[in-house]
Amino acid sequence: MKTDLLENDQSLLPPADLATEIQGLQEELLNERDRHLRSLADFKNYRRRTEQDMDKLAEEGKRSLLLGLLEVIDDIENALQYINDADQPFAKGLRNIHKKFLTLLEVQGVIPFESLGNLFNHNLHEAVAMEKNEGGEQGVVVDDLRRGYLWKNELLRPSQVRVAE
Repeated sequence: MKTDLLENDQSLLPPADLATEIQGLQEELLNERDRHLRSLADFKNYRRRTEQDMDKLAEEGKRSLLLGLLEVIDDIENALQYINDADQPFAKGLRNIHKKFLTLLEVQGVIPFESLGNLFNHNLHEAVAMEKNEGGEQGVVVDDLRRGYLWKNELLRPSQVRVAE
């Protein structure tokens, strides 16, 4: 029992070389601080990547929805071409719906662009057919089959066009 007390008493005594012990503890503290800072930086990077991924997914979802709405607008525009009497209440209602759709898209940053009469641009147009154009300039869009749209000044959907050869 006396030996147990002596061993416990020795653990309570200060180490023989106090300066070495202090230096070792300071190094351990610096290492722990460094690991902590690295963990914080890793977490910040993870959060930033996660936010970027979420933003990208939201943009892709919105893009998909907008493309679906453009198909509805195309159908409305096709229907408006075949209405004979422009003063019919049905025609007026359909025009109002079309106008509201275009306004809604414009608020979201979606705007149509003109292709007819412009030179064919492979970044904006999708050539579906070539047409002989006597006396006209070659490579000019002569018919806009499906309107193209920009979203936030980037191409959302290309125009499908007929081009003069």
